[in-house]
Amino acid sequence: MQDFQRRFLEFVIDQEILRFGSFTLKSGRVSPYFFNAGLFNTGARLSFLAGSYAQAIVHSRLPFDMLFGPAYKGIPLVAATAMALHRDHGLDTAWCFNRKEAKDHGEGGLLVGADLAGRVLLVDDVITAGTAVRESVGIVRGRDAELAGILIAMDRQERGAGPASAIHEIEKEFSTRVVSVVNLEDVIDYLGADPGSELHAHLDAVRAYREQFGVG
Repeated sequence: MQDFQRRFLEFVIDQEILRFGSFTLKSGRVSPYFFNAGLFNTGARLSFLAGSYAQAIVHSRLPFDMLFGPAYKGIPLVAATAMALHRDHGLDTAWCFNRKEAKDHGEGGLLVGADLAGRVLLVDDVITAGTAVRESVGIVRGRDAELAGILIAMDRQERGAGPASAIHEIEKEFSTRVVSVVNLEDVIDYLGADPGSELHAHLDAVRAYREQFGVG
């Protein structure tokens, strides 16, 4: 695990963005942990997330030309990530986002920001069913741009209704790469690092859930 990933887990646990216990998911599964990306809801939290995104991008060595944030959740994420790339890594990266409905006055159009072109990295929080990603890929390819990859905060590494996870399905369908700041294996490693900590008590439950519902 990289230092930025360890700091990310420390932060989200401290801020109770990542919690442990018993949580009934939309799928009906009872999970021993819950990651609520909607709680990156203050300036400090969003700034930290954006910095983590920027570090994940640089660490991934994924080639890209610009960032795209799908409306609505991706709009603050893409703007903050572009700022973090410049602030922390000296990279001045173009970015844009889409409107849910095309504007028919003023400058008009569906997109706001830089021209959508070249190798485009999508910035979002999580991938569940993949519906929003598919819509975004349609926008990117509709402008003859190239999908460079997708950036998210956490990969649950959990299968959906079939044997594969939504992330695996997206990677296969669009021949692309999904980069996450952390994944479930990182969480398990973090829980197991200090046998004397209170968090260690959740390790067996998280491992059992991974064994039952996880994907490779």
